[in-house]
Amino acid sequence: MNTADRIAAALGNEPADLLLKNGKLVNVFSGEIHPASVAIKDGLVVGFGDYTAKETVDLDGKYICPGFIDGHLHLESSMLAIPEFARNVLPWGTTTVVADPHEIANVLGVAGIRYILDSSEGLPLRVFVMFPSCVPATPFETSGAELLHSDMEPFRDHPRILGLAEMMNFPGLIAADPEILKKIEVFRDKVLDGHAPGLSGKGLAAYVAAGIGSDHECTTVEEAREKLRMGIHIMIREGSAAKNLDSLLPLVNNLNSRNCFFVTDDLDPEDIMEKGHLNNLVRTAVGKGLDPVRAIQMASLNPASYFRLKGLGAVAPGYTADLLILKDLTDFKVLQVYHSGKLVAQDGGIIESPMALERVQLAPTVKVDWNSVQDFSIEARGSSVNIIEVVPDQIVTRRVVEPAPIMNGKVVADTSRDILKVAVIERHKGTGAFSVGLIRGFGLECGAISSTVAHDSHNIIVVGASDEDMMLAAREAVAMGGGMTTVKNGNIVARLPLPIAGLMSDEDIDTVRSELESLVHSVKGLGCTLHNPFATLSFMALTPIPEIKITDQGLFDSVNFRFISLFADS
Repeated sequence: MNTADRIAAALGNEPADLLLKNGKLVNVFSGEIHPASVAIKDGLVVGFGDYTAKETVDLDGKYICPGFIDGHLHLESSMLAIPEFARNVLPWGTTTVVADPHEIANVLGVAGIRYILDSSEGLPLRVFVMFPSCVPATPFETSGAELLHSDMEPFRDHPRILGLAEMMNFPGLIAADPEILKKIEVFRDKVLDGHAPGLSGKGLAAYVAAGIGSDHECTTVEEAREKLRMGIHIMIREGSAAKNLDSLLPLVNNLNSRNCFFVTDDLDPEDIMEKGHLNNLVRTAVGKGLDPVRAIQMASLNPASYFRLKGLGAVAPGYTADLLILKDLTDFKVLQVYHSGKLVAQDGGIIESPMALERVQLAPTVKVDWNSVQDFSIEARGSSVNIIEVVPDQIVTRRVVEPAPIMNGKVVADTSRDILKVAVIERHKGTGAFSVGLIRGFGLECGAISSTVAHDSHNIIVVGASDEDMMLAAREAVAMGGGMTTVKNGNIVARLPLPIAGLMSDEDIDTVRSELESLVHSVKGLGCTLHNPFATLSFMALTPIPEIKITDQGLFDSVNFRFISLFADS
């Protein structure tokens, strides 16, 4: 529709395609709720009021609001192929996502990014992409690929690539690493996302001065306030593993809310099915006292403005008609979802979905040299050990030092002290690299669990009370071509194959959820008390997040960015 046609439609000189009549519009521009009938023509909102239309829907006082926009997420964390992900978040009111394909890029490089772009093309869910900035995330682990600034340049002008994704190597940027600076320059006139937990003072100032515009890693109001003062947009995250909404919501006020918005980051199938998607964050925030209009603004206009998504994020003349019909502004039950003025979801389900499950063919991504990885024994070389301590519902960990559990000259798991072994095995190139450490917080009394989802390089990670069960769990991950496994007393108890890069399933969400539930149930049967043990496990190799993690190269101090010995007194 050209400009003249838009004017004619807005004047009512030609009939609209659709009139949503007698609604209450949540106006994210004026900050009010007012009666409105919304006219739509050729996928755009053209006006409010009395219009003739080919189709009229009487809303009888129901609420109209813009579709929700998730400003930062990893699609791979849903473990669903993208069409299946779209099928399941659209009915909850999410109409646009800004994805960072960092996970699959660490496994497959450029091929992984192309897969995300290709498999999301033409869906009624708008999928925009931020190009991964740190592949590998750090030089302290073995990744499946490396992306240089020269790999980014061909994608720079792709219409769905908005900029550079989370710059988690903030020490490298602050140190003016030449390659990082070149990556910044490739996307200089686009959006540059941040990822800088705990960064403060002059280091933060340098990070912002380089052009970084956002952060989703704040865990306290004090941290978020300092970043907000420097012009950073605060992404308030509430995912399956990292939950920051409660702690950050007190930051939001009348004057700063336009620089804050909601993101999910990492969300698993069970949470999507049970709680919803962005609508859950909006509902939770309102339940904690946030004004409903402001909450909706933070889930629509704010991310659209930050990412320069022209024509998205509001219901107003000239804007794309991605909008929701809500029953109320308390439960935020989504009755209808429109994509470009077309009804695509209603009463919790997709309408005439064109999205068939894909059976993708990608190169094998799980290769292990078993000649090098034969057991997980640890020779005792000291009397005290550094232990990774899990923080429930967070991706940060604590470093604790305790007397080493030693038997017959070897360090062993000690379930009475909740000390288990944790191992990471390189799985991309079959190098034979692996390391073994100790971890507390999983609570396993026996058995082992394994996964090929291990941020950020996604090597095989295993936790267990038994070396033998750990080895069986690791071998099963390879046999599946990637996935998650629970083992007890030499038997495979539960498994979830993830054949797409070892990260995603090619099954429907019901199958994935059922298998994931079986896994979680089986792990809790081993004594684990964590809400989602596999989500927690996936972050135990994430070196940019403090305080202590483990990679295939060894135990890592994430505060001082250096490898350390397992033995604290060595």
